[in-house]
Amino acid sequence: MFFPFKYDRVSRPPHLKLLFISFPHKIYIMTIIAEIGTAHSGDLSKAFELIDASKEAGADCVKFQWVYADEILHPDTGFVDLPNGRTRLYDNFKALECNQEFYAQCMEYARKKNILFACSPFGLKSLKELAELKPDAIKIASPEVNHYPMLKECSRFYRKIPLILSSGVSKLGDIEKAMELIDASENKRAEDMKMPALTLLHCLTFYPAPEDEYNVRCVKTLGQVLGIPTGISDHSMDPVLVPVLSVAMGGAMIEKHITLSRKDGGLDDPVALEPEMFKLMVHSVHQAEAVLRHSGENEIYRQLAYEYPMEKINSILGTGIKKLAPAESANYGRTNRSLHYMRSMKKGEKIGNGDVSVLRTEKILTPGISPEFMELITGAVLTKDVENGAGVKLEDFIEKKRKNCGTKSRPQLKF
Repeated sequence: MFFPFKYDRVSRPPHLKLLFISFPHKIYIMTIIAEIGTAHSGDLSKAFELIDASKEAGADCVKFQWVYADEILHPDTGFVDLPNGRTRLYDNFKALECNQEFYAQCMEYARKKNILFACSPFGLKSLKELAELKPDAIKIASPEVNHYPMLKECSRFYRKIPLILSSGVSKLGDIEKAMELIDASENKRAEDMKMPALTLLHCLTFYPAPEDEYNVRCVKTLGQVLGIPTGISDHSMDPVLVPVLSVAMGGAMIEKHITLSRKDGGLDDPVALEPEMFKLMVHSVHQAEAVLRHSGENEIYRQLAYEYPMEKINSILGTGIKKLAPAESANYGRTNRSLHYMRSMKKGEKIGNGDVSVLRTEKILTPGISPEFMELITGAVLTKDVENGAGVKLEDFIEKKRKNCGTKSRPQLKF
């Protein structure tokens, strides 16, 4: 390994924070999350095996994804190519649905193994059922940064259950708006929690993510701008570079996918780390923490330069300016949430419950308007026919009316 310091995570002294004042940014003790996601394929024994592998690799927390296909995308969103063949993306998610008891058993098993349990919901139903279990953390995935109905509901648990917000395929304004909704909670006192009340993870939403576009300096700048702990959700293939550089930037958390084998047929398995590679990442991260504590971030760069060109290290660090990476920019508006019709409707029909959903657009459908307009269009009358799955547009409800004879026409939302 390129980090020579002997480092035992368990033996870190409780007064360690006294050493942090010599550095220009706050240094956190890293929480490492093994993102199991849906790699279990609905098999409880495989889920337990993944929890065991995560614990043995040195992870502090395992994270699952609570999938209900109808909360994520429309049935007609398109197809995806996987190792086991071409399939409808919706059907793939549908096959991954598990009931509350499945996640309850996973959480119980994780706690028995002395590892924290976190999970990502994708809508109001999964959030409600997850919160009932009282997990160690609730993670909001990058595409849900603008799922405003779910974020408003998350605010009920702010300072009660730790929240983790990922920020891939999003702009600074999107993050700030999400944080405002979460922080609208009336819970002024934080309950006893094992993680910070809110942690922001810098992310690049592309699989696999190109390391050179990761802009890891955002871990530091976002923490400085927003005033909360930050970290990184890493979808790159290398087990060392992005995680270790996030340590240099003062990161508090690293999330990375784990799989028993990259040859498994899961959605994320091809870009996940197998257990031995995950263990290498954990070792490298802890060694980097020791280097940062004793010698500062420049020593991390110096040691990395033994195995990686400095040009590559600098390109991964980036500018620290939060903006869409080239690899994900084309997906902005498609991977995020927007409003979609759930049935074909005729001109003159009124939008009622269940007619429109907050979904990821993904493959072939057209993105709709922002979820922030959901309340506005509920009860509105269509001025044209619309197709099942189509993205909702404001012009679907706008008709031109003349205020008085001789005046120019102006658009009005029809109710």
